[in-house]
Amino acid sequence: MAELHVIGSIVGASGFEGQNIFCKWGITAGRSWDLLEGLDKGQTQVDHPEDGEIAVWEHPLDIHYICKGLSGWPKLHFQVWSQDSHGRNDISGYGFCHIPTAAGVYDIDCPTWLPEGSLGERLTGFFVGGHPRLRWEEVVHSPGDRFRLQTVAGGMIHLHLGIVTKDFERHNVHTGS
Repeated sequence: MAELHVIGSIVGASGFEGQNIFCKWGITAGRSWDLLEGLDKGQTQVDHPEDGEIAVWEHPLDIHYICKGLSGWPKLHFQVWSQDSHGRNDISGYGFCHIPTAAGVYDIDCPTWLPEGSLGERLTGFFVGGHPRLRWEEVVHSPGDRFRLQTVAGGMIHLHLGIVTKDFERHNVHTGS
């Protein structure tokens, strides 16, 4: 079977409000993909960047898949959270990006967004804190009604990924490399 290795890191993030930020991440793949080694979800540590600086996580990624078909190519999805001085966590952004299909080394910037929420939710968030959250988080990485969401732009997640493919050509699969 064809194999895909993803080796790299979630470098960090920039452009987020809040002082202490961390990231929850996961990988979603279709039914024709099987995870052989590595973790398909995790969480970074909390970083406290100075104003205008990048939050540094350098969280390692090392994933090994085998596949029977190309449908459902793996994609990374993210939730960036901020933590206040009382230890309360609030969502700061959702985002996803496709794992590149061609072998090589990539620096990827993944944009994030937040649900805009109703006027009442925005007023509540302004006075007592808290952003509106998604009821079903799968909408971040699943095709469907995502285009109906009213959102505001968030910050950027920075990734450094090395992609290694094996036996794709042997099985007559061309990924553009």
